[in-house]
Amino acid sequence: MIEEAPESPVTPEVLEILINEEYSRVVSKMNEEYLYWDKVKYQVPKGLKAEDFWNAVKYSRRLQTRTFKFSACTFFLKETSTMQEALHNFDMNFGGTLASTNIISEKNRQYYLLSSIMEEAIASSQMEGAATTRKVAKEMLRKQAKPKDKSQQMILNNYNTIRYLSEHKNDNLTPELLLEIHRQITEKTLNDSSDEGRFRTDDNIYVVDGITGEVAHEPPSHTVITETVKQLCKFANTDGSFIHPIIKAIIIHFMISYLHPFVDGNGRTARSIFYWYMLKKGYWLTEYLSISRVIYKSKSQYEKAFLYTEHDDFDLGYFIQYNLKVLKLAFEELQIYLERKSQENNALLEYRIPGLNERQIQIVKICAEKPNSMFTSKDLETRFNVSVKTIRSDLEGLVSVGLMETVPLNKRLTGYTRSKNFEIRLEEIKGN
Repeated sequence: MIEEAPESPVTPEVLEILINEEYSRVVSKMNEEYLYWDKVKYQVPKGLKAEDFWNAVKYSRRLQTRTFKFSACTFFLKETSTMQEALHNFDMNFGGTLASTNIISEKNRQYYLLSSIMEEAIASSQMEGAATTRKVAKEMLRKQAKPKDKSQQMILNNYNTIRYLSEHKNDNLTPELLLEIHRQITEKTLNDSSDEGRFRTDDNIYVVDGITGEVAHEPPSHTVITETVKQLCKFANTDGSFIHPIIKAIIIHFMISYLHPFVDGNGRTARSIFYWYMLKKGYWLTEYLSISRVIYKSKSQYEKAFLYTEHDDFDLGYFIQYNLKVLKLAFEELQIYLERKSQENNALLEYRIPGLNERQIQIVKICAEKPNSMFTSKDLETRFNVSVKTIRSDLEGLVSVGLMETVPLNKRLTGYTRSKNFEIRLEEIKGN
């Protein structure tokens, strides 16, 4: 649980801290890092009382704040220079008219997109208890197999929802869209199927600390859900006084999680809405970021960001600061991933064979590195995001040049594996 911060009036001692040049620099540092009392109390300048220094930090944050009012609660935010710098960097890298070839080459976009959607769907579901491993989950999605349990169903739901959101990125946020997103995310995973795509109708819901078992958050009454959702939709759809779109997306994410309008699936729905709003506002690179994977790795910090906001008079700065860090890390992970893929693509050069396309070359490389690999058209259809007819033509082409051979799996299904003379044939073809 979060330690309660001390409360005291703004005394002359607090004001003295703010006008002292040395102390005010430390106050500014606390604000730029957006630290809560449990961290600030260990960085108090010598000679000051911890309570006075904390109140100086809090008072400085209240200056030039913006207020956001919803039926459920009133929040405030002070944008720091650290936040503004991060937003500028995101604007330069995530959206606008930046050519995709600067980051992701056009020919690889679909492949990387499917991979990132899978990663996002898996991580977001794992955060909510899905026990399936990444390997098993990816195999299920690639083969378009029927989910074997609730965990796999959660992942499939998330995957389908993300694709749905991409198709509806130009829509306005409405209660109906929110309910549809929740219905898709929770399909066949709730104890009562009637709760799919429906707001909760009672207050018998608590967010419990997974370690201590203590109640960490009691959501607002169900009686304010409908009105708050309407206000949230208006907040999302109208411009009014300018709020940076990424800040707005994070606030919407927080509000859905805080309101907890559903019996279950609130976290997945909130993260999906964040993803949707980023796409809606032109941040196209969001589709390639596995944001939930970064959050999953720092789940305790994610939860604390919520609790800090709630315990510190609904100061959204903690949640904004955390999510901006997540976006930065997700972008850095994407860059590392793309660099690795670039190296792998360069390694494909040794398998370059006249007459073979990019997909066939990748299949040949897999056959060379994993001799026991067995392929079906359905497996590779999802992997390469092409039709069954196209991938079957690729495989038959490799059979015709002697690099692969067919293996009957049953009366209807044919498998493909590397030929018995694969290495000899590969050298012969390359020699020509």
